[in-house]
Amino acid sequence: MSLAAARNIAMSSLLTSQTRISISSSNVANADTEGYTRKTATQATDVTAGVGTGVTVTGISSTVDKLLVASLVKAESRLGAATTTEAYSSLLQDAYGTTSSDDSTTEGTSIANSIADLSSALTELADTPESATLQAQVIDKLDSLAAQLRSTSSTVQSLRSNADTEIETSVGQINQALNDVNSINKRIASASASGADTSDLEDQRNTALSTLGTLMNVTYFTGSNNQVHVYTSGGKVLVDSSAHELSYASASTVTSDTVYSETPPSGFSGITVDGLDITSQITSGNVGALIELRDETLPNAQKDLDSLADGLADALNAVHNQGTALPAPATLTGTTTLAGTDSFSGTGTTRFAVVDSDGALVSYADIDLSTVSTVDDLVSAIDSVDGLSASLDSSGHLVVTADDSDYGVSIGAMDGTVGTDEQGLSDWLGLNDLVTGKGAGNFSVRSGILSNTSLLAVSKLSDGGTLTTGASVLASGSTVIASALLDAFETKHTFGAAGNLGNAKATFATYASEVVGAVSTGYSSASSELTTATSLESSLSDAISSQSGVNLDEETNLLSELQTMYEAAAQVMSIVNDLFSTLLEMVQSA
Repeated sequence: MSLAAARNIAMSSLLTSQTRISISSSNVANADTEGYTRKTATQATDVTAGVGTGVTVTGISSTVDKLLVASLVKAESRLGAATTTEAYSSLLQDAYGTTSSDDSTTEGTSIANSIADLSSALTELADTPESATLQAQVIDKLDSLAAQLRSTSSTVQSLRSNADTEIETSVGQINQALNDVNSINKRIASASASGADTSDLEDQRNTALSTLGTLMNVTYFTGSNNQVHVYTSGGKVLVDSSAHELSYASASTVTSDTVYSETPPSGFSGITVDGLDITSQITSGNVGALIELRDETLPNAQKDLDSLADGLADALNAVHNQGTALPAPATLTGTTTLAGTDSFSGTGTTRFAVVDSDGALVSYADIDLSTVSTVDDLVSAIDSVDGLSASLDSSGHLVVTADDSDYGVSIGAMDGTVGTDEQGLSDWLGLNDLVTGKGAGNFSVRSGILSNTSLLAVSKLSDGGTLTTGASVLASGSTVIASALLDAFETKHTFGAAGNLGNAKATFATYASEVVGAVSTGYSSASSELTTATSLESSLSDAISSQSGVNLDEETNLLSELQTMYEAAAQVMSIVNDLFSTLLEMVQSA
């Protein structure tokens, strides 16, 4: 072998060692860089005419299992969904409160506890119904319950609004990730064309895919040209030769009536790509969880809450409309919206009476509901009662007023019923409702009663066959209505299937506990899923790190070995140079 060949071999060894030292140094520097994988140099022997002539680096690569990376992207989607669901479920559980406290001296904070407080206040009132203090206490507890129902409902809708806003923000992040993948695709294509190393770019692309997976579920494949193509679960292209951005605008306002529908118009718009609605294709990741929370989880919680509120309203109003305050109010205004031409179907008799401030009878009449065919007929029948005036106001509500403002209006249900639900007439008209509003978000104590608690019905009009003018027909201290209100809380009521709950027959306190329990169960499930998803993502990350991550101890040892190799190659180079010098001197002296 010639000295020139020896020098070339030594030089190739020096250059290869330099390259490998540079790669190993980069590994050490990027040991904590997210998504970075350990790089290694592939080297081969240079052979000329069957004889080894040195060593060369043929490429730089990293050992990355593409199936593991794909599994990690899916795990990131699951973790992104689990993280979001757990966070919202925790906030929802806080809004619904707890039925008990860890501190034995502190009561629970849930609606079930507020119902129990109201029931206790009614128990006291039933014993002393004439007490103005106890009447005020009942209204105060009822108002607190109403405020809690409204507040909880408001929180549910606020969470839905937040989820919708967060969807819009996350769509922007998705678009950034899609553009990152597309940009890196182009850089990889350019690097490959020039024969440059692409392993670092591939790491960056894998990180972008992982970020995308956290936000939404996607599928992807790497083509023969090392270009990644990304799709939705339904096959809609997100990245091919370009990035196809998602489009979404959050709703300006969100109420319980705001819903998403693939068929416009709807309250929430769809998430679109190239004009195609892909909302239903996003089932995981942060956005998938937000969609489910906004459209399923939170509305179901609202439905359960509304079922409870409507059940409470129906029961309380049915009882309260059977009674009368003492003194009786001079005017009663209904809450049911009617038109004079509306048909009317009733049976039995309902009693209307005019009474003085002490509950003594001024005048009365029993109206046979079976003779009434329309709402106008009903208004005329009530208006014909001596001392009373009746009419529909501009909102379609029946107004019944005593002609003398010193007197009051009292209604006795008798055996009269209206409609297929067989409601009492006063209840059907909403003339003496205790609470107003449909659903938890509008549940309120009737404003007149809230401002004047003496209007709470604690008396009942006599249902005797014949009443005598001047006789007391409203007894002070009657326990009938107060006891009936209390019975409404102790009796089991029928609830239809709602959001999370099926058909049920339970007391209000028990049903409220089930409503709160369903939310608590949802949080427990979300927390468990987060633990599982975190464990899976961590396991896959560890597997990739174990296979392709940087081990500092190994890299340090390798650098030491490479240093020795470099020094050896340098020594060979030095010796060859010395030999060249000696040979040159011999030639010159010959």
